[in-house]
Amino acid sequence: MKSFDLAELIGLAALWGASFLFMRMGAAEFGPVALSAVRVVGATLFLIPLLALRGQIGVLRRHWAPIFVVGVLNSALPFLCFSYAALSITAGLSSIFNAATPLFGALIAWLWLKDRLTASRVAGLAVGFAGVLWLAWDKASFKPGGSGWAIVACLAATFCYGLSASFTKKRLTGVAPLAVAAGSQLSAAIVLVLPALVWWPAAMPSQHAWMAAALLALACTGVAYVLFFRLIAHIGPANAISVTFLIPVFAVLWGWVFLDEGLTAAMVAGCAVILVGTGLTTGLLKLPGTGAKEVLGSRG
Repeated sequence: MKSFDLAELIGLAALWGASFLFMRMGAAEFGPVALSAVRVVGATLFLIPLLALRGQIGVLRRHWAPIFVVGVLNSALPFLCFSYAALSITAGLSSIFNAATPLFGALIAWLWLKDRLTASRVAGLAVGFAGVLWLAWDKASFKPGGSGWAIVACLAATFCYGLSASFTKKRLTGVAPLAVAAGSQLSAAIVLVLPALVWWPAAMPSQHAWMAAALLALACTGVAYVLFFRLIAHIGPANAISVTFLIPVFAVLWGWVFLDEGLTAAMVAGCAVILVGTGLTTGLLKLPGTGAKEVLGSRG
């Protein structure tokens, strides 16, 4: 990997890690629905002009139906879930649960698309989900003011991401990535604008909250999408997905620096277990002695 690509990868992780910080900073004043709507509207205003400059608006028109589904599964619902979670759990903890996304992606791809599972990937799923359950068991409380429903929301968001990945592979393979990115944000905006007007906060959010929402929309969504697709083109999807390992590091760092959030031993251990599972599941790590032909399941 070239040094410039590595710098972009680290920059992308810093941006996506910061998204959990900005959700924490904006969710209390905006509410989850309004904050998510501001995020996708802002990202749409950033990405659609880029799509037009590249002459790919026609691509969006031709594939609007599956792109709309991706917008709901990959943006509207998970952004709502993580914004809701930001009301009661730290940025670092939300990002650790987000690291389970490749686990859900691999499991759904196996069940739906009949993707093959190597022994390493099966072990990764077992290890990764064990880490998720352990961390959730340690942190979840469904008493008033507890974090239980916030953790459920985080896991629901990662499930949506995993489902969206398989849907995209099945229905949008070969479609220009920027068209999918811009169209999905536009679709999410269409879905969320009316609910946001209904649940718009009675008191106008502060300048501080608006700044967090603007950075969430433009930097952590608009610019981040562009960086992610550049990385896929330059270093391939397998290497680009390694950003998953860096996001919790930056989310915890930003939460500690700007919000004075703490980090417990259980969070560190749970994150390590989840990331080992993710590494095995995505193929970045392999069990000793496993060969490329050792697989479980079949491709239909």
